[in-house]
Amino acid sequence: MISVEIYSPELKARWDEVVRGSRNGTFLHLRDYMDYHSHRFSDMSLVAMRDGKPLAVLPACREGDTLFSHRGLTYGGWLMPLRHFDASTMLHVWNLMLDLLREHGIKHLIYKPVPHIYHRYPAEEDLYAAFRCGARIIQCNLSATIDLDEPLPFDRGNKSNVNVAVKNGVVVQESSDWNGYWQVLNALLEEKYGHPAVHSLQEIELLHSRFPHNIKLYTATVAGELLAGVVMYYCGGEVAHSQYIASTPHGRELKALPAIFDFLIKLASDDGYRYFDFGISTEQGGLYLNEGLSSQKCRMGGRGIVYNTYEIKLDN
Repeated sequence: MISVEIYSPELKARWDEVVRGSRNGTFLHLRDYMDYHSHRFSDMSLVAMRDGKPLAVLPACREGDTLFSHRGLTYGGWLMPLRHFDASTMLHVWNLMLDLLREHGIKHLIYKPVPHIYHRYPAEEDLYAAFRCGARIIQCNLSATIDLDEPLPFDRGNKSNVNVAVKNGVVVQESSDWNGYWQVLNALLEEKYGHPAVHSLQEIELLHSRFPHNIKLYTATVAGELLAGVVMYYCGGEVAHSQYIASTPHGRELKALPAIFDFLIKLASDDGYRYFDFGISTEQGGLYLNEGLSSQKCRMGGRGIVYNTYEIKLDN
């Protein structure tokens, strides 16, 4: 017997057990990550139960008559076990889910599945079920990813930039200077977009303390001066994902960011990761492509991976 119910805090340990054993979950789906910003969202995560035991989980939150999976996460569809969970089971779970959502007055489901590069084993039964339930793509964000099994090299310009950085004494290393880097990052974001980073300094430090092996900061310095940095999210041995990328004017002059990425890509490969993901180069749900940013990632070996978002309208 399978049922779908709304998550409650007493299921935390069992939720995390499902995530860790799933084909497509990452540390972002563990409750210690999800719940750090619980004050911002009305959690309505779902749990599929089989014979009274959690089988699969859906990170989700509610806003009015819409369920999002999940507004506070980059991705977060149904997280499925490796065994005893096939397409027919997924269809059954979706039908039960939609019935439950209707009972709670939900009229729209916004669904952000986990992109395939994060899968430890193929896990796209949810996409088939979404199609069967009338899903349509409403966002298509484009990222750039390197297949570390067969990485493409930097182009001539980036190789030259790395050499410039080395000749100027730029040093790249893991850093604990979150405060100093957040000042550099927020200054750049305020200048470009008029707002600071999504995570506050206190939030990113909290998350780093909870997941020190998954969330790391790497910086480029010269003679102690902070030039540039990248925050890395390491996901389950599959994906090394870069975000919060910033440089000072002096850092751009000394080509600090190409040096950081050269270091990080080699590090991810040496550590056995399958993919290095630069992150998206799109805005407005994919309607705007930052062509300069996309080209820059391409010249370092990245090629396109999409992060799709689907909408399912519920007939009540």
